[in-house]
Amino acid sequence: MKTAEFTGALTGDGRIAVPAEIASQVPPGEHVQVVLQWDVTEADAAWRAAGRQQFEAAYSADDSIYEKLILDPSTR
Repeated sequence: MKTAEFTGALTGDGRIAVPAEIASQVPPGEHVQVVLQWDVTEADAAWRAAGRQQFEAAYSADDSIYEKLILDPSTR
């Protein structure tokens, strides 16, 4: 699974523009899952940032071996 996050706005006709740098990462015709969040407070954003920081602090460069095992079909 690959993910990308961005902020945007819903237009009057219900559309959301995906930034070009994110859209270029998704192959044409690929199905995507969309989660909408709104009315996010500064406190919500702070909690989310703190959680992400804690999660990333536990990641080590040595952990990349697991990504290789997951992504490399020859290891299955």
